[in-house]
Amino acid sequence: MVTVNVDVITLFPDLITAGCDHSIVGRARRRGILDLAVHDPRAYAGGRHRVVDDRPFGGGPGMVLMAPPIAGCLDRILARDPRPRLLITDPQGRRLDQAFVRELAAEPRLVILCGHYEGIDRRIQDLYRPEGVSVGDYVLSGGEPAALVIIDAIARLLPGALNDPESAVQDSFAADGSLDHPSYTRPRTFRGLDVPEALIAGDHRGIAAWRRTAKPESGDR
Repeated sequence: MVTVNVDVITLFPDLITAGCDHSIVGRARRRGILDLAVHDPRAYAGGRHRVVDDRPFGGGPGMVLMAPPIAGCLDRILARDPRPRLLITDPQGRRLDQAFVRELAAEPRLVILCGHYEGIDRRIQDLYRPEGVSVGDYVLSGGEPAALVIIDAIARLLPGALNDPESAVQDSFAADGSLDHPSYTRPRTFRGLDVPEALIAGDHRGIAAWRRTAKPESGDR
């Protein structure tokens, strides 16, 4: 069995662990397919109050995560394994798509650095060269939701995470980049709407043909 190891650096460890305790990600963890470790950079901050942020040089609103606590946390992780694939949630990073997810799912070890507030002191990127990842062109309060999206997308592709491996093959974007077809289940009639006849006629060729034609175009979203 192959295990993917994921380390997440975040100011809000409970947010990550709670989000990874359920559904497919939680199952992957319980089955030993996904190993998750969460690190709080406050543990590497100096002083009694464990301060990890400060005002930006040059002025401006908000706070910036300081380099020393982040560097201390990264150094501890890299001492165990000096060659993980190091990611940082970053709106300027590479857009996450299914091809990128497949790349990440093939990595034995990932480290995800979550930004917050007005970002992280630029010297962390200059020193460690993390790979930026963007989950979309919108503003989040921090990198934690983006990290959960990355972990969830990866977990689905790990052998043994899904009870039916065909689910990952037939998902939207998985095979030919197209969206998935509509799905129906019981009852056959609901509020005057019937399940398409092709799906209940028992003709497998007819079902396959209907599903191909029923797929929405990506531009329809």
